[in-house]
Amino acid sequence: MNELAITVIGRDRPGIVADVAEVLARLGANLTDSTMTRLRGHFAMTLICVGPSAAEVEDALGRLTADGQLLATVREVRPDGEAAPAGERYVMSVHGADRMGIVAAMTRAVTEAGGNVTDLSTRLVGSLYVVVAEVDLPAGASDTLPGLLAEVAAGLGVEVTLRPADPDLL
Repeated sequence: MNELAITVIGRDRPGIVADVAEVLARLGANLTDSTMTRLRGHFAMTLICVGPSAAEVEDALGRLTADGQLLATVREVRPDGEAAPAGERYVMSVHGADRMGIVAAMTRAVTEAGGNVTDLSTRLVGSLYVVVAEVDLPAGASDTLPGLLAEVAAGLGVEVTLRPADPDLL
């Protein structure tokens, strides 16, 4: 079995998710992980599936991309194998006036503490910029990271919170 990473992007319209999912189902591809969002009127979807070859999927998705409104990429990936134990899960929230470098600075602080950003969303609403990130932290990092984040946030003029993730909500 092949494991494939597929991305689909383009101007949003109703039915894109259904169209992509139907193409994959007809090919016998099993969707294992996916994420989809709309970004200012643009559709963006990334998924992992197991099944047919990359060439078969590219060919089948070609019917959806023929009019040039969508772009699909298909890439064969290696299965994860045995996963390393996850760290402690936290949610970092940042909000404040929009300015360059907020995501870069805040995620760099997480990385310097040994953490890994596992999910990230940003939104600009008027002049308010909001970041919500799920992060895995190694044992002990939750003691030092809040101070580091507060220092970085103060330099950016934004507010930051870091709280344990509720496993029932993830």
